[in-house]
Amino acid sequence: MNKNRITQSLAYFALVGLSAPASAYNFYTEDGTELNVDIEAMLGVFSSQETYNLGAKSEAGETAWQEGFIKYGLAGSHIIGANSSVYGALNLVSSGTWGDGDAGGFSSGNERRTSLEDAYLGWRSGDLIPALGQNGLDISLGRQAFTIGDGFLINGDSLNFGDALNPLVGVDLDRGGAYWLAARKAFDQTAIARIGGSDGLRADLFWLDSDNKAQAQMELAGANAEYVSSTGTFGLAYIEGLNVDDDVAPLLGYNSRDGQQTVSLRYQGNAGIENLFLSGEFVTQEPGDSSFDDAQAWYAEAGWTFSDVTWSPSVNYRYSSFDENFDPLFFGFNRGYGTWFQGEVAANYAGPFNSDADVHHVGVKATPSETLSVGALFFNFRDTAGGSDNLDANEIDVYAEWVAAPHLIISPLVGIYTPDTSSAEGGSQIGNDDTNVYGQIIAIVPF
Repeated sequence: MNKNRITQSLAYFALVGLSAPASAYNFYTEDGTELNVDIEAMLGVFSSQETYNLGAKSEAGETAWQEGFIKYGLAGSHIIGANSSVYGALNLVSSGTWGDGDAGGFSSGNERRTSLEDAYLGWRSGDLIPALGQNGLDISLGRQAFTIGDGFLINGDSLNFGDALNPLVGVDLDRGGAYWLAARKAFDQTAIARIGGSDGLRADLFWLDSDNKAQAQMELAGANAEYVSSTGTFGLAYIEGLNVDDDVAPLLGYNSRDGQQTVSLRYQGNAGIENLFLSGEFVTQEPGDSSFDDAQAWYAEAGWTFSDVTWSPSVNYRYSSFDENFDPLFFGFNRGYGTWFQGEVAANYAGPFNSDADVHHVGVKATPSETLSVGALFFNFRDTAGGSDNLDANEIDVYAEWVAAPHLIISPLVGIYTPDTSSAEGGSQIGNDDTNVYGQIIAIVPF
């Protein structure tokens, strides 16, 4: 198997949450016109010995469920002069959840849906604006995903609740299933201008409008400026909330989103040292509702890869802190397990959800072969739930990422989650504070 293809496949697994179509089959290329068939399919099988009461679950016991989706459609581009081009895509997603529904009670297992996902048009400048470089101006409109940095604040509109909460909140939050897999990532309406190339100064200007009721159908706009060099990327972002669904926002605690102002300063790179990894972000947030306090969140991460050692193991440590009123916005899975879902059990079912917590994280990873990587993650959650410590816990996740075939990637994971308190004591685990053994197997079929 080609080594470059293996590297690309493993990189794909770490990037499944990003906006671009994951894979494509070219069926027409002629006279500057290119047409592709986009196909992305994922299937997940999940099991948890315990359940959690942050959604609609109310009874203790084991739960097992399955999720799947397939995204399919067309994408294309056409050169129109001076190497400038128009491009676009039109994709549908068919998704579902089966079985008992997820362990947190956000899906019931009865969700099924086929709906429009990507539908956008864009223009790239090619050589028309030499001062900005090749394709230094890229303007696009329509339904598409959008990401800032490594997804600490925005990584597409990826929250995919099912129908389990509908009777409790009186609102239809169902996006069609595949809660963990995040089948739907596109914002309903967007206008995005990308300015600059892949090096030096660049920027994004964006307007995003969500049709996701679990996000209170938030409308937001902002700017992201970056300086990209061989030693790392510095970024500064400003995000302002413009509107929410006034009927849904109070039910979900999102009253502060209309008029909310969020500023982020970040860095990621190696500071010129080959085996070093550094990443950090500091965020301040001013709510749109004066009854809420200002909030902050930040993280700092450092890692080292032992490139001269067998299997090239790496070790990372990260500390992250989130104020009680911090709104994590549209964060999502980005550069691998643990970013930005911290703990497979905690981040998906038990809480905390990147707010109101301090988190210590240690990750180790190794690559036994060109087709296999293995890793382990440790999370320690403290100072949760308004300082009551009700959601304090420890979690260990052990996983593998295996390219089983050119068009099949398999990732099994086992999680060991130990909460400090049960639901009866103010925590989220129903019935006890025993250690939960959680398992999942994800299959990805790129074409």
